[in-house]
Amino acid sequence: MTNDELLACANTLGTPTYVFDTEALGTRLDAVREIWGPKVDLCYSVKANPFLVPTAMAHGYALEVCSPGELAICERDAVDPRRIVYSGVCKQAADVHEALRFGAGTFTAESLGQLALVDAEAAAVGMRVPTLLRLNGGSQFGMSREDLLRAVDHRDELVGCELVGIHYFVGTQRAKLKWQQKELAMLAELMDELERNHGWRAQRLEYGPGLAVPLFEGQDFSDTLTPALDLAPDLAAMAERVELQVEMGRFLATECGHYLARIVDEKDNEGTSYAFIDGGMNHVTYFGQMMGMKEPRIRNLSHEARVKAGEDADNARDWALCGSLCTTADVLVRKAPFVDLRVGDLLAFDNIGAYSVTEGIYLFLSRTMPLVALRDARGVRVVREHMETWNSNCC
Repeated sequence: MTNDELLACANTLGTPTYVFDTEALGTRLDAVREIWGPKVDLCYSVKANPFLVPTAMAHGYALEVCSPGELAICERDAVDPRRIVYSGVCKQAADVHEALRFGAGTFTAESLGQLALVDAEAAAVGMRVPTLLRLNGGSQFGMSREDLLRAVDHRDELVGCELVGIHYFVGTQRAKLKWQQKELAMLAELMDELERNHGWRAQRLEYGPGLAVPLFEGQDFSDTLTPALDLAPDLAAMAERVELQVEMGRFLATECGHYLARIVDEKDNEGTSYAFIDGGMNHVTYFGQMMGMKEPRIRNLSHEARVKAGEDADNARDWALCGSLCTTADVLVRKAPFVDLRVGDLLAFDNIGAYSVTEGIYLFLSRTMPLVALRDARGVRVVREHMETWNSNCC
């Protein structure tokens, strides 16, 4: 979005505010589909930003749902339940029952216990649901290779689950292509072993490549679709042998989001210039940012408007940009250059379309939660007003 568009949003809607450009998101969703071709099904991870669910569905993406709350969001948004992959750890009987009622198309099993739970709940209502076995990738998620083999060997004992494939996801922001290539080779070898030695052919693979997107100054923003282009041949090869669904969130949603905040105070202490915004780390989270040591892309919308109006200012200097929380952790950037920074100026934090809107520590200090707006070709509309949190923090 342009500076003028964001400035108009800030002046009209107030701050702090998130603005998500769903038209830009749709363009990126379509671009990824074109790069990978029709044989690769695409899945949007709802946890990245639930406000983008309708856009993802409108562009033909399946949805990965990881909690009962995300399932409720999908039902409220009237999504096609057959396009839901109900994933996530710690499913309870009531959660599975609700997902079955809604008609979730596919379930994943994180452990043998979770597989038994889904099987029992589905059998109790006379259903047989497609189920993916999640393979562990070195963290707390998924089942061991031994447990996966045990599930396959005892598949005939399942009444409510039909094992249809494998789910594999390791992590996010992985910039080296060799990691994904090794994983795909490992998964191909595993599927061959399952067919050869265990008599079971996996029909589907849901794979999360965790492709990286740039977030900080000094990184390459010239073509952020390059990782998708680089991985395309390997995904095409996998899609020739199995029904392939690729699940992503951060890679798809990051660029479409902006966070708007206003400078409310300035001061100098022992050689450091501090500027404070009316938001903070409770609203702004960049993956890989630690105590403000990296510099995200931030625009001073008010300064640009002054330059456009013919005002001249060249007093550039470094600022430590902080938030409004009473904690030394609330440092957004320890050192960032700004020209003519003033109290009242409106700032736009770019590349904030993924996670910040739900990942922040919103209840700390009982601060107001940001407004959320969506922008498309028709304009900007508010989908959540500023929300007070104090009433959630008292008896």
